[in-house]
Amino acid sequence: MDIVKALLKTSIVGAGATVATFALLTRKNEFVPVSPLTDELLKSKHYAKLNPNNNPITHDLCIRRVPLSKIKPQLRENPDALTRAFCAGVWSGNGYRIQRHLLQRKYHDPLTAHQLWTPEELGGSQYDVGTQITDHFEVLEKTPETICVRAGDSPLKKDVRPSDGLFEMSARVKGDVVEFGLKSVFFQGLGKAEGEPMPPWVEIAHRMYTKVLMETAIWNCMGSE
Repeated sequence: MDIVKALLKTSIVGAGATVATFALLTRKNEFVPVSPLTDELLKSKHYAKLNPNNNPITHDLCIRRVPLSKIKPQLRENPDALTRAFCAGVWSGNGYRIQRHLLQRKYHDPLTAHQLWTPEELGGSQYDVGTQITDHFEVLEKTPETICVRAGDSPLKKDVRPSDGLFEMSARVKGDVVEFGLKSVFFQGLGKAEGEPMPPWVEIAHRMYTKVLMETAIWNCMGSE
């Protein structure tokens, strides 16, 4: 695994991971069916408020199961700490590094200086409700097992948006394994949509990116320390 991590750090952070590296790195991360009829995220007050016209959605769930014995001891019996560490790994890890740099160059200014920008800030935050991340995400809800953020535009824009979404990070202990999850719901909030929010090729790229975020986030939770 150390070799795989080294490959990722030298490839995805630089010119982009090769197909072989990507396949090796994310081989244990899988997308599973998620029903819009039973998904609690789609029953939430946040979804109802942000998608008032019930426009079509792009909806997916990526999971990864890790033996509990591979998780840092201090996180194994502390659901809040485990979920926070996973969330922090998403935003402070190498998977988000390129996007983090691009957003910082474009949007970091006096109006957004209070948000989380650096790997140190992103790695140390508690991700309480209201936390704003790189002028692109805002924490809407936090439970012991989940942290849900609004995505798609600047958190300074509070109203219904043309492009919007919810992104939920979860960590659930199930017996002797931890099931990590990244769930996405994207939609057009403003007006009546004429079709899906993402063309097929964008959805494919989104899923590949999600797998990388999943893998690098989990590294923040693993260890024998």
